[in-house]
This record gives sequence, structure tokens and C-alpha cells, in this order.
Amino acid sequence: MIYTALHNRWLRLLGAVFGQFLFALSLNLFIVPLHLYTGGVMGLCQLLRTLMSNYMGVNFGQYDVAGILYFIVNIPILLIAWRTLGRGLVVRTLICTLAYSLFYSIIPVPTTPIIDDLLTACLLGGIISGVASGIVLTCGCSSGGLDVVGLCLSAKGSNITVGRFSLGFNAVLYAAFLVLFSPEIAIYSVIYNYFSAIVLDRLHQQNISMQAMIFTKEDEKKLSQFIIQSFGRSVTYWTGTGAYTGEKCNVLYVCLSKYEVEELRRAVHSMDPHAFFVFQPGIQVDGNFRRNLGN
Repeated sequence: MIYTALHNRWLRLLGAVFGQFLFALSLNLFIVPLHLYTGGVMGLCQLLRTLMSNYMGVNFGQYDVAGILYFIVNIPILLIAWRTLGRGLVVRTLICTLAYSLFYSIIPVPTTPIIDDLLTACLLGGIISGVASGIVLTCGCSSGGLDVVGLCLSAKGSNITVGRFSLGFNAVLYAAFLVLFSPEIAIYSVIYNYFSAIVLDRLHQQNISMQAMIFTKEDEKKLSQFIIQSFGRSVTYWTGTGAYTGEKCNVLYVCLSKYEVEELRRAVHSMDPHAFFVFQPGIQVDGNFRRNLGN
């Protein structure tokens, strides 16, 4: 059932929208009432909301306008990404960004924090946020923001990776929190994001690299082109000899994410039901290897 859901585009999109709801819920229930901040573009929007409220006298009531600001900021980002990353990813990101902004804006923020202890709230909010982000990414979608900007830079051949760009952006953002607010707010905001990142890394299957070796008697060139076109992964192949039968076979080698393994298995078996696979998880990959957000 889980496999079917992950490989049905509409069920995956529905799962991603649920993940966005869960993420917005965790922020509005545990983080925002304590005046803490998340990172990335949403953290920037929360900062703008606070500055508008404190210095411009704008009253937003129980609702957080940062969600609306987040969607507005993502519009130019997605327009730039349309040409670089392709229509599919941008459309999914647009839907998820709209859902996230909507949920974040309409879910009321409690006037009294549900959990008064800052560390406990950071831990609980970070766990739920990490799970929610993991659901979104595992479903092949994105919340927009820094991930999309980083992917655009990587696609254009920049040496700035998604991780480096996010780290640099958040370093500047939290430095601003430290200057504008109390050190306690900046420190506990970092703690919340740290817990969220740990949980996300545990759940995010695209972060787990795999190597796959495929043994087949089918045409290796045709199968290689099929894998390249279906997954955007390059393939190395050579000719081997089966020691038991003495017959020639084609060996194909490809690196991919754990998320893509089952889809690769089904795709290859559709062409060769007798293909033999060897998978090795947890390998370290460096260089020109794109971490796909899904198909």
C-alpha cells in the first residue's frame, strides 16, 4: 500500500499537502507562540512580519501573515526555476507552497503557549516539523524557498550547493535575530531547527545514496537510454561472463537515491523480467551527482 502511494503521482501530491499541513501546525502550535523562528525563507518572512508588527503597528490578530509573505516571496523564485528545473517540479512546488502558505495563515496561533518550556517546545516542534518535511520530500515535492534556489544554482553549474547556500543564508538570518532580539530567542530558534534537521535526515530517503548493478542479457544500450530518460541518471556498462553457464551478459552500474530503487527495479523488469540486481545502500557519492526531489 505504501509503495502504491509513493508511486502514484496524485497520492504523492496528496501526501505532500498533508505534510505541509503538519509542518504549519507544528510551527503555529509550538514555535510561533514562544516567539521563536524557523530558518530559510519562512524565517525571513517571520522576521518581516515581526518588524511590521513592532515598528509599523500592524495588528494581525491571531493569524500569522508570514504565510502570505512566504508565498509572495516564492513567486519570483518559481518563475526563475521554471526554465532551470522544469515544469513538473515547479508545478508541484507551487501547489505545496500554496498549501503551506494557506495552512500557516489560517491555523490560529494560541494566545498562551501550549508548552511553556522552551527546550521541550523546540524538541516537540522540531520532531513534528522534521517528520512533515520528510513526508513532503519523500513524496517527490518541495516547499520552495532555499531548496529551489540552491537547486537552480547547482543546475547552472555553480560551486554553491544547496547545503552551503542554506547554511550561509541561515547564518546571516540568525545573526539578525541575535542583533534584533534577545540571545535566548536566537539560541532556541537554532535548537529547534537543529532537531528538525536531524529528524528530516533520518526520514529523507533522497539523502541515502545507493549503487545498483544490473545483470541482463538485453541490449545494454537500449536499457541504458531507458534509465537515463526515466531517472536522469547516467549509466556505466560492460560485458561480463557467467561462471556457471559461461554465457555473456551485460552489467550496468548506476548510482541513485534510495527513493528511486523500487521504481528502477520495476522499470528494468518491465523490459527484462529475468534481470538480476545487486544494491548497496549508504555509499558516499561526490562530484556530479544530483539528489532528485522525485519524479
